[in-house]
Amino acid sequence: MNIDKKEFAVVLAGNPNVGKSTVFNALTGLDQHTGNWAGKTVSCAEGHFEYEGLSITLVDIPGAYSLRAASAEEEAARQFILSERADCAVVVCDATCLERNLYLALQIISVIPKTIICVNLIDEAEKKGYIIDKDKLSELTGAPVVFTSARSNRGLDELCHTLKDMLTGEENCENTAEYTVTEEDTVEDISRKAAEIAGIAVSCPNGEPDRTDRRLDKIFLRPATGIPVMLLLFALILWITAAGANYPSELLSSLLFSLGDKMSEGLFAINAPEWVESLLIQGIYKVLAWVVSVMLPPMAIFFPLFTLLEDFGYLPRIAFNLDRCFKCSGACGKQAITMAMGLGCNACGVTGCSVIDSPREKLIAVLTNVFTPCNGRFPTIIAIITLFFVTAEGIGGSLLSAAMLLGVILFGVAVTLGVSFLLSKTILRGTPSSYTLELPPYRKPQICRVLVRSFLDRTIFVLGRACTAAIPCGLLIWLGANINIGGNSILSIISDFLDPLGQLMGLDGVILMAFILGFPANEIVVPIILMAYLSQGSLVDMGDISSLREILTANGWTVGTAVSMLIMSVCHFPCATTCLTIKKETGSLKWTALAVIIPTAVGMLLCMGVNLICRLV
Repeated sequence: MNIDKKEFAVVLAGNPNVGKSTVFNALTGLDQHTGNWAGKTVSCAEGHFEYEGLSITLVDIPGAYSLRAASAEEEAARQFILSERADCAVVVCDATCLERNLYLALQIISVIPKTIICVNLIDEAEKKGYIIDKDKLSELTGAPVVFTSARSNRGLDELCHTLKDMLTGEENCENTAEYTVTEEDTVEDISRKAAEIAGIAVSCPNGEPDRTDRRLDKIFLRPATGIPVMLLLFALILWITAAGANYPSELLSSLLFSLGDKMSEGLFAINAPEWVESLLIQGIYKVLAWVVSVMLPPMAIFFPLFTLLEDFGYLPRIAFNLDRCFKCSGACGKQAITMAMGLGCNACGVTGCSVIDSPREKLIAVLTNVFTPCNGRFPTIIAIITLFFVTAEGIGGSLLSAAMLLGVILFGVAVTLGVSFLLSKTILRGTPSSYTLELPPYRKPQICRVLVRSFLDRTIFVLGRACTAAIPCGLLIWLGANINIGGNSILSIISDFLDPLGQLMGLDGVILMAFILGFPANEIVVPIILMAYLSQGSLVDMGDISSLREILTANGWTVGTAVSMLIMSVCHFPCATTCLTIKKETGSLKWTALAVIIPTAVGMLLCMGVNLICRLV
């Protein structure tokens, strides 16, 4: 190894959920999303920083429990560690569960002699009463040890200084430790050595340090209480989202539409043709304004609340509680986490399916994620619930609406389990795989960081993709509404053609057409329905609830229509953004096509069944 060079490569390794990505962000200044559940980081990330004349490239590899790979993430980590591309390794360990982390650390030390053990989350360990003897730990492992709390930047200067000494040869790298790992060591041998080191270097005079975590787990993980508490938490989040988004949505809608009026006046002031104003403002801009005003406030509320649960450490508990259900369906328990992500955006849920190791079970999760209604479908679902099923006003009405919205989501979960079972017995048949699910310690969420990261990484990212899809959709809607063939607009011709199928499903041709035209963005389904019913050439405002109900009932809507509408809102093809994400994740047009066909076929069959029952009753 050439120690005279000024450029070095350092690999950042560790178990999942030890704060590895937080250390990476703190050292490099790059923004990489961090999450408090196992498997969050699934690909290598590189960053660069300078320290006292050294140019260091830091490589954050996927979290792993062992170099004896049992998952795709561990295989990627193993390959990088064995590639000899790194001049030095920094193994990040969780100070609150050091024994488990030392298993990987001992393996890496045997491969890369220049290794630093970074004992992170030392502040949490101190709060729980752990006492870690740094010198004894360094002596037993043969590696320098640094205590850090990356979230508060504690110990990072010492880490950089130790890293400099290691890279420049000022730190002795000869491993004379008693507990060294060799190729002949079995899993039991390495586990025994890790346990012995932890037993010597770590003490806890205060008795049971994880008493609070165990008490919480007795509530969150017991069958009798875990599921009800989970439902109550999601009901609370949905209520806050539904109730809190109403006023901001109305305010944003008024602002954007008034801005559209000003833009129209500006176009007329420069003598722009009327069709130009109609195309740009009544067509493209109004669709865009609808997407932003309806989608932004709920996402700005839901994503931070969801991320707080993630940062708290609750999401793996959801997977634990639902694991038996998914196993019976031939799927993976981690699919519960991807479903929860799908509540915010199905595209995010599909991306999250990468945490599932089995390719077969990953495909099942990808193909069924659309049955989880996303934020884009909430406005339509909430509007239908409010119009036809909830008559009470005030907090009682909002609570009842949230309860019914939760019921619609549970219906989506039931459909997900059913379709997963059918897929596992047909085109994706196989035996459910086993997997390691780490239950991280409960942690106080970093509220400010959660608000910033959830807004930038999720809300703005998803909204940007939705707006990109909404612009061409606005153009198509305007063309369909304003181009006439034989005295009828293209939209009316399409709706008339679809009407027999719609009637069979308890809907009508206008509703089916609205779902099709809402492919770029689910938020515009109801406005398109109103536009077609009122024969307008552009999207129209929903107005107040009473006038909206009058419009719908005047066009043949009944309670049965509303039920079929709710079913179709849950069970229909993914939006354009999600389809593009599925194509990217699977790399296959076949699976992308099936992701469109399967939920649409399920929705049509369920609607036909409900319509038949309604007619018989």
